[in-house]
Amino acid sequence: MVNYLVCNKIQVILSGFLNFIDGLWSSCGDERIIVFTSNHKEKIGTALLSADRMDMHIHLSYCTPCGFKMLASNYLGIEEHPFFSEAEELL
Repeated sequence: MVNYLVCNKIQVILSGFLNFIDGLWSSCGDERIIVFTSNHKEKIGTALLSADRMDMHIHLSYCTPCGFKMLASNYLGIEEHPFFSEAEELL
C-alpha cells in the first residue's frame, strides 16, 4: 500500500509539473528558454524529455566562464550581458 501511495504521489507531482511547463510555453509565444538540469537524465520521465517539451539537449560537463560565454554566443547570439559577471562568480 505504501509503494502505491508513493508512486501515485510522484505521478501527481509529475503531472502538475508537466501542466505548469506546458502553461509557460503556451503563454510565452516563441520567445522562451527554459533550462532544466539533472545529474541523472536517465531517471527523468520520457514525457518531460519529449521533443514537444524539449527541443534541444545540451550536455554540459564542467562549465568555465569562457565556455558559458561561448554557449551564450553560439545558441543565443549574445556577446555581452549584465548577468555575465554574476554567472562568472557562480561558476
